[in-house]
Amino acid sequence: MEDIKLTKLTECSGCGAKVGAGELAKLLGDLQVRRDEHLLVGYDKSDDASVYQITEDLAIVQTVDYFPPIADDPYTFGAIAAANALSDVYAMGGEPKTALNIMMVPEDMPKEQVHDILRGGYAKVYEAGAIITGGHSIYDKEPKYGMAVTGFVDPRKMLTNSGAKPGDVLVYTKPAGIGVLTTAGKAELLDPELTDRINRQMMTLNKYARDIMVKYRVHACTDVTGFGVLGHLYEMANGAEVEIHLTVSRFEFLPQAAGFAKMGVLPAGLYRNRHFAEHAVDPGTTELYLQDLLYDPQTSGGLMIAVDPADAEALTAELKADPNVPAAQVVGTVQEYRGGKRIILE
Repeated sequence: MEDIKLTKLTECSGCGAKVGAGELAKLLGDLQVRRDEHLLVGYDKSDDASVYQITEDLAIVQTVDYFPPIADDPYTFGAIAAANALSDVYAMGGEPKTALNIMMVPEDMPKEQVHDILRGGYAKVYEAGAIITGGHSIYDKEPKYGMAVTGFVDPRKMLTNSGAKPGDVLVYTKPAGIGVLTTAGKAELLDPELTDRINRQMMTLNKYARDIMVKYRVHACTDVTGFGVLGHLYEMANGAEVEIHLTVSRFEFLPQAAGFAKMGVLPAGLYRNRHFAEHAVDPGTTELYLQDLLYDPQTSGGLMIAVDPADAEALTAELKADPNVPAAQVVGTVQEYRGGKRIILE
């Protein structure tokens, strides 16, 4: 076990292992949902976390996320999984406060590797200003790790993925292409420098983008993870009953992601995302490899922010000035829905 790379122990990696959005909707479709006036956001919404109001100015934000290894180094894997789980709270405009570990490990996995996974998770939770208060672990053939996270938000200031308004500007805070590159990495096609870069990006907390975002008139937000840019934007457009126009050339992609996409080095989750959202996307003349990159599942991806147009320039400038924010790209606009496709690629 000590000589086996973690990513070789699993069929899928990171958020690419998520159940497809369309399949998930079918699984949840006929479940009875109990109503509670204090539940502001529940699983019947296509949102990043649940929100339950406690007082006039306090609500708790709860989320859970875990996945198989996306990196071979145990510490790095633990840090990425934690950053990804914390991200759902940031996407709601909240601040994480407590976290519970969720871990599955093979019985013969060396204790040093297990310890390093946990150590990576602890480091990110503490960077977030939260604390780990416990957790649960079981034996499994494939290692998996993540967290259940609880945070706080003012219910009057919480963000959802369905609040976008016509005229809003869309800003995205990380380069895309993670799923394609991690797929190439499993095939040992990446050089160490690029592997290190994508790992550092996935380990980067969305805390820093969130702390800037909440200063401005933001109407909606989602973190882009397993459903890819287009999957998450479809949920945003559908929830707000708006139309989204994306300028594909404004997206920043990680080095070599376009090249591997052209070669067809694509994760299975990309095809699930395409199946889920493509009926709502007008690709125009966008080349297929660029479409693929926008369907690509992102592990610990950036925040997709719908901001009032009057604040877009200032928000983008402040995001760009922060060294802890990997990117700040104005990638599109929100418009009135005219019928037909919800997302227009330009």
